[in-house]
Amino acid sequence: MKFIHLSDLHIGKRVNGFSMLEDQKYILDQILMIAEEEMPDGVLIAGDVYDKPVPPAEAVQVFDAFLTGLADRNLPVFVISGNHDSPERLAFGGQLMKDRRVYMAPVYDGHLEPVQLEDRYGSLRVYMLPFIKPAVVRRCCPEEGIETFEDAVRWALEHMAEHKKGEDGRNILIAHQFVTGASCCDSEELSIGGLDQVSAELFDSFDYVAMG
Repeated sequence: MKFIHLSDLHIGKRVNGFSMLEDQKYILDQILMIAEEEMPDGVLIAGDVYDKPVPPAEAVQVFDAFLTGLADRNLPVFVISGNHDSPERLAFGGQLMKDRRVYMAPVYDGHLEPVQLEDRYGSLRVYMLPFIKPAVVRRCCPEEGIETFEDAVRWALEHMAEHKKGEDGRNILIAHQFVTGASCCDSEELSIGGLDQVSAELFDSFDYVAMG
């Protein structure tokens, strides 16, 4: 299958007081043109859609136009929230948008059902795991003693529906976490000692992992 994998759009970002919005609109228009030429099987947006949990109205309008452009091209779109996003705001309208094949990850509540797709090679499951913190997962399983980000992500992955690699179709995960060994940009604030990092090995059971 062919996917366009995007992440960390940070729509609405300002650099030294200068708005990047016009540049971001230009780039997103370029992505729409690429999508029309390549006609992928889907577009994966792996978090940090916006630069702030409460984005400016202009940023929301830019993302709305981008999603509409992808939907008008009849492309499935999968979107999760990142650490810069508000999961509640990003999930708004998700049930309605499914009719246009725009899938917004809901606020994490301990359950993660995949989006089922089919092509000439068989079945494909797309799991969407938004950025999660230990406190979020502890609310779902207070008896498990979730303390670290590694604990939280491991529990979330273990409690998904079956996703064994190589069995009964293909499995894709979209996630947004700090993975051990990855480099971060200046806008990210890492915890002392890397406490917010998780091991890449946690994702080994998936055929492809689209990270943000």
